[in-house]
Amino acid sequence: MSDFEADGTGSFYAANADRYAQSGDGVVNPFLRPFLARLPPGSSILELGCGAGRDAQAMLAAGYDVVPTDGVPEIASAAAKLLLRHVGVLKFEDLDECELYDAVWANASLLHVRRGKLSDVLARIRRALKPGGLHFATYKSGAGPGIDPYGRYYNYPSVADLQAAYGSPGRWDLLAVEEYIEPGFDKGRPEPWIAITLRKPATAGV
Repeated sequence: MSDFEADGTGSFYAANADRYAQSGDGVVNPFLRPFLARLPPGSSILELGCGAGRDAQAMLAAGYDVVPTDGVPEIASAAAKLLLRHVGVLKFEDLDECELYDAVWANASLLHVRRGKLSDVLARIRRALKPGGLHFATYKSGAGPGIDPYGRYYNYPSVADLQAAYGSPGRWDLLAVEEYIEPGFDKGRPEPWIAITLRKPATAGV
């Protein structure tokens, strides 16, 4: 059993799959356009934690070769209904592909990885990227790990924490870091977030 399943995180998303499937209101993620602008047309994109499938839907409509995945079977099933295609069930720690994707998109998903395991998951993402591959992720920021009122684990990093987790310069080229405020699941209290965009060096080894 993974940490995601052992705490209340996985069960929360399983129980709320239908609610997530109806979320989004058709609004395109504001970080998606600049992310795609850094990629050649038709690039292959692995999405980790696709949720309702809205981001994958927008990327597919723009002509990209998207592989949507989620760690919760109920969420993956709901996304598949929207996308009319298979959505894989993939735990982050099971990602084992090598230099297969032009980009990895992980919006509001890696924030549930245990602090002690985040560096390993990021290394797996790096390995899955082709040389020069692009990676984007968002995290709820804070002063350290915690459980939210819904029982979900969050790693709550600072910008410095993320820079340390992604490793030394040369393993990643940092392209952008943005701190912003956004409401949470219940659209209630605004919360601080970090968006980070990086590129695997074009001359990097696995």
